[in-house]
Amino acid sequence: MIRTPLRPLARILEARAKGENPDAIEHQNRRIRHEQMRDKDRSRAEGRLLVLGVCFFCAFAVVGARMGLLSVSDPVEPRAHAPGSVIANTRADIVDRNGRILATNLDTHALYAQPPHMIDKEAAAKKLAKIFPDLDEARLVKDFTGSRKFLWVKKKISPEQMQAVHDIGDPGLLFAPRDMRLYPNGKLAAHIMGGSSFGREGVSAAEVIGVAGAEKYFDNYLRDPANAGKPLELSLDLSVQAASERVLDGGMKLMNAKGATSILMDVQTGEIVSVVSLPSFDPNNRPRPALDGDPSDSPLFNRSVQGVYELGSTFKIFAVAQAMELGLVNADTVIDTAGPMKVGGHRIGEFGNKNYGSITVSQIIEKSSNRGTGRLALMIGKERQQEFLRSLGLFDKSSFEIIEASGSMPLLPARYTDLSAVTISYGHGISTTAMHLAAGYAAIANGGRVVKPTLLKQNGPQLGKRVMREDVAAASRRMLRDVVIGDDGTATFAEVPGYFVAGKTGTADKPKARGGGYYKDKTITTFASMFPAENPRFVLIVTLDEPVETSSGEPRRTAGWTAVPIAAEMIRRVAPLLDMRPAIEPAQLAGITLTSSN
Repeated sequence: MIRTPLRPLARILEARAKGENPDAIEHQNRRIRHEQMRDKDRSRAEGRLLVLGVCFFCAFAVVGARMGLLSVSDPVEPRAHAPGSVIANTRADIVDRNGRILATNLDTHALYAQPPHMIDKEAAAKKLAKIFPDLDEARLVKDFTGSRKFLWVKKKISPEQMQAVHDIGDPGLLFAPRDMRLYPNGKLAAHIMGGSSFGREGVSAAEVIGVAGAEKYFDNYLRDPANAGKPLELSLDLSVQAASERVLDGGMKLMNAKGATSILMDVQTGEIVSVVSLPSFDPNNRPRPALDGDPSDSPLFNRSVQGVYELGSTFKIFAVAQAMELGLVNADTVIDTAGPMKVGGHRIGEFGNKNYGSITVSQIIEKSSNRGTGRLALMIGKERQQEFLRSLGLFDKSSFEIIEASGSMPLLPARYTDLSAVTISYGHGISTTAMHLAAGYAAIANGGRVVKPTLLKQNGPQLGKRVMREDVAAASRRMLRDVVIGDDGTATFAEVPGYFVAGKTGTADKPKARGGGYYKDKTITTFASMFPAENPRFVLIVTLDEPVETSSGEPRRTAGWTAVPIAAEMIRRVAPLLDMRPAIEPAQLAGITLTSSN
């Protein structure tokens, strides 16, 4: 800014020349300068007032908007926010094949304390111990009065408990929102669900992670935000599962068994419609794993995929089917099963020291002859037997989609000799799971194609490579049907009117957990079945651990007396739930004879 001089020389000289007072010029210029300075200051002040007014207006607008938002929102507890990355707490639902909920999320809260902000720590501890009886009052007092600034009190609380804690009124007791995993059906399908727990935790959220079963196997899918709105759809049918569990639980108690498992499998798709393992547990309150003792004593033990046992004579149909597939025999070929029979220096005997003599291949299955299948195994040869059993998936771990199945590796002989081939032909010397057996029987039931058990709902048949001809599979099914309806069959209790059950029993001595050898009074009994026999839709496996049937006063431990009646009752209950109508056979009217069609 260029200032105008107060006494400009040109004007002063001109004023003196005219005889005017030069001081008047200075006064006039001083007045003009002061007026300019006053106008500039006024303009600056007005600008500052305008800016300040705008700031006040914006501030009041923000406060007003916030007050309006709070007035229409629900009140919530204030909570601290821990630094760090955001915890992903969204987890997809799990549903059965009909869309019914098996696992979902529930909004709840956790309770934590900030002792420095607490008013009456002893009183709060006493009241908390009354609300939560599992808490130790003395321990709470020690934690509240110590040097800790933060501690979790309860990880999950109910709305009623939350209100009770709220009524204590202590500002140091705060609530953290949680997305809790809920299994609304309790113990139903517990071993499939497995259970979940909290991973990373903060006061604003917690990470829900799977710890077992399908929850752990599909953990990445369930936690993927892209799948949050799409539930995981399983092959299970909740109604069939409930009926199966009820029947198996009652049967296990009736047969005085230590444990039991059942598997119902679709022979075309491989879908597992129901799978039960007993004893069970509630995944909402999953017990801690046992650190010692027999793992099978724990309710967490999943017998369908973790129970690796010798399954006895249920394997005999595989030896017969392979022999027919190779063209070595047919159903009517006569085999000499008379003793003695020695292989590798070991005597091969029959159950109950029976001697069946010369019988047909079909009768070998019906009567369940060890020597019969042993002779077929020698005809087949150990190399070809291994190849066939491997093609059925009996040498590999199960592909079933729960995390426990990853350890379900069958136990095979260290040296596969001719003796191994003979004993394996009647289910000894090889240990597998009930899930392996279900897959093997499904190949016979569907006409000779491999199908893998799956927990996921399928859109249609999922048949794999062919392992036997259709006529061989059909002949095998007829033999299994004779086991149920034949005069000498070992599963006569399995017949369910209208559903034409076919199957094979298996009774094996239970191996000792330590020291080797077998128990003389403990067995693993199995009934592997399919229905309806002519064109099977489903395979059902029922296995009992240490059953004893005592209705006659004499203890009976064979599958025909223990596993078979349970399987029959299960088929009777679940077949209608599977939309299967019983085939009604026309009865003959007494005393009436048709003499003419006119």
